[in-house]
Amino acid sequence: MSKTRFFALLLIAVMVAALLTNPTQDKLESAVQDKATSLLMSQLNYKDTEAMQLGMTLFGNRIVKEFVSNSVIIENYYLFSIIKIRWQGQTTPPIGGGAFTKVWLSPEIDRKADEIVRILKNL
Repeated sequence: MSKTRFFALLLIAVMVAALLTNPTQDKLESAVQDKATSLLMSQLNYKDTEAMQLGMTLFGNRIVKEFVSNSVIIENYYLFSIIKIRWQGQTTPPIGGGAFTKVWLSPEIDRKADEIVRILKNL
């Protein structure tokens, strides 16, 4: 078998594997929700963890779910997925992606969260 044919078959196998293992939109949203919840908890920085858990149960989970449903854009392609944030009418560069059943979030989401919290605190 020639090298070209072997390379083509290998490329096709990788593409089929990527197609079959592309994370679902629910998995991507869940990863963003978990990250947003941890960012919200770190930004609030309460010392009493029980009060923090109660506050998150009452208000935080709803806020995070609304944020994910209204501000997170998931572009789900056949081989991979891209996650972006829409804030104040602007769409950010990709803050994460998913392929081969994995979801990766870049450190850009931490910087964007700091910016959003700073804007909200000034209001």
